[in-house]
Amino acid sequence: MGKLDRQELLKSFIQEEPDNPFNHYALALEIREKDPIQAIEIFDFVLEKFPDYLPTYFPAAQLFFEENQLEKAKSTYEKGIELAKTQNESKALKELQNAFQNFLFETDMD
Repeated sequence: MGKLDRQELLKSFIQEEPDNPFNHYALALEIREKDPIQAIEIFDFVLEKFPDYLPTYFPAAQLFFEENQLEKAKSTYEKGIELAKTQNESKALKELQNAFQNFLFETDMD
């Protein structure tokens, strides 16, 4: 299955189940290399409409960083870390904390 086919498939899943955050999240991941601006829009949507969907925070923050949206990346990492603590997701928490520390090191932000 080609990338375009996967994109169309994910879009059809979104049509069928618009309230399933995974479908939106998967589409953002699928298109992030080719169309980072649209991927950011989708991540923004997921973060706003489904703020408890933890898997979104790590790739969204990374993409915001890659697109030089540093304050947004910082905020997304911080919210993801707090959510992982609340949800008792230790593996996600460690991944987010490590990525956040790298982000802070690379950007000289505190």
